[in-house]
Formats: sequence, structure tokens, C-alpha cells
Amino acid sequence: MDYKVVAHEKVFDGQIFNVYHDEVVLEHGRPAVREYIEHGAASCVLPITDDGKLIFVRQYRHPVKERLLEIPAGMVENGEAPEAAALRELEEETGHKAKEIKFLTKMFSSAGFCTEILYIYLAKNLEITKQNLDADEFVSIEEYTLKEATDMVYSGEVKDSKTIVAVMMYNALVSGS
Repeated sequence: MDYKVVAHEKVFDGQIFNVYHDEVVLEHGRPAVREYIEHGAASCVLPITDDGKLIFVRQYRHPVKERLLEIPAGMVENGEAPEAAALRELEEETGHKAKEIKFLTKMFSSAGFCTEILYIYLAKNLEITKQNLDADEFVSIEEYTLKEATDMVYSGEVKDSKTIVAVMMYNALVSGS
């Protein structure tokens, strides 16, 4: 059963996200507060080279104060299809175009406090072009075998949820599980 929202207030209106404070009534009639972030959709892509290497980007993520290993990703712009956003982000962040793209899944990044939905794709048959980073993006490119990437997921070296999902789904596809 959904909660009944009795008050809804935007408490922050940002460039990338908004923050809301809702007062709700629970199933048994008790009041509660729910705060959440409204964030648009994002597309993510796991690029695979012709020799089977997985391409990642490593970049600093200020909220966690670490340089994380991730798959290329970015916001879906107004009027843009998620697949087009994935292809755009792939080229911008890695300098590769994909001739083949496959939808893997969509997921909420953290449904307990955020509306963001992530569309995850697999990209193959890559062509090298030119990296085109935003002015505030500083990424390094790293390539790993599927075994290396899977091992890094299990060891905890890969901490980013979208990257973990993409690597494990690709591993399941390859292994036939």
C-alpha cells in the first residue's frame, strides 16, 4: 500500500537534483517524514573491445572522496533516448564509438532516497574516435579482462553499483548462467 502524502515541499532546487520533504501517513495511520532526491535518468555502458577487454573510467567522486573505477555513464538529456545517451557518453568519456549496443537492464541507483533510474547497456564492435570530456571531468581509462573485473567486484575494489551490476550481468551472459 502506498503512503498518503499530506504535505509535499521542495526544500532544495538544484542544477542536477532537487530535494523534497514529504509528510506522509503510514498504513496504520501514523505520521512519518520521507525525504528524497529527485534526479533524472542516466545511461551507462560497458564497452567490450574486440579482444574481450572491458573498458572502464576511473574518476574522483567527491561525495565518497575516492577515485572510483566505473563504467562510462551520464545524464539522459531532455528529449534524448537512453540508448543515444549511452552512445554519447561512451564516446565522450572513452573516445570510442560502438557499432553494436545491447540493452542489459534498468535499475534504481538507490530507491530508498533517490528517484534516479539507470539504463545499462553493453557496447561492442568499437571504433576509436576522440575523447571529449566536459570541462569538469578528469578520467583515466583502464582496461581489464572479464575475470579481472569480476575478481575486482568480489574483492570490493569495484564499489560502484552500476559497474557491479554491468560486470556481473555480462559475466552471466558470457558464462551462460
